[in-house]
Amino acid sequence: MRAAEDMDGFEAEASTASMVSGASSPYQPTTEPVRQNLSWRGICCDMDYIRSVYGILKCSQVILALLAFICIETIMECSPCEGLYFFEFVSCSAFVVTGVLLLMFSLSLHERVPHINWILTDLVNTGLSALFFFIASVILASLNHQSGAEISAAVFGFLSTISYSVNTYLALRKWKFGRRSQNMRQSSDYMRARSESRDVDSRPEIQRLDA
Repeated sequence: MRAAEDMDGFEAEASTASMVSGASSPYQPTTEPVRQNLSWRGICCDMDYIRSVYGILKCSQVILALLAFICIETIMECSPCEGLYFFEFVSCSAFVVTGVLLLMFSLSLHERVPHINWILTDLVNTGLSALFFFIASVILASLNHQSGAEISAAVFGFLSTISYSVNTYLALRKWKFGRRSQNMRQSSDYMRARSESRDVDSRPEIQRLDA
């Protein structure tokens, strides 16, 4: 009976010790969200970006620009052809540039080139693409010869304009927020440096040691 009580006491102490050690251990389970990445031969695919608003917009822009380019390429006759050539150039350029940016962001390749402001780059791309797609779609619609390919290309052009415009608005907000955060960080660093210099000036013993 005494041995059983000693065993129960030992188990209780061991349980309490394990609870205390578990609470004081620095290796606690984290509740932070884990980024879902798919890697292949050192190339990591950021699934969180693809599922985000920016990733969905980028994917829609690539698809819409490609469809607009395919539709405009199926037109065999045109008169005049300047509007068609301009729309072809805009859709092809938007598809290539946006596709490259989509690969850079989704594969996290932009993190290997940190000296480039990628937020500003994306803002410039989306803003120019929205503007040129709108102009090219209006010109193509005004010169429309009632063919199915021209109508489809103009529709995809206007849809691309909407997608790029929404992305431009979001990228502009993100760029402004980044600049505001940078200015606040610089201001806090400046105030901290000033306070440290004042502390040094107010302590003559530090000045004597430096001398």
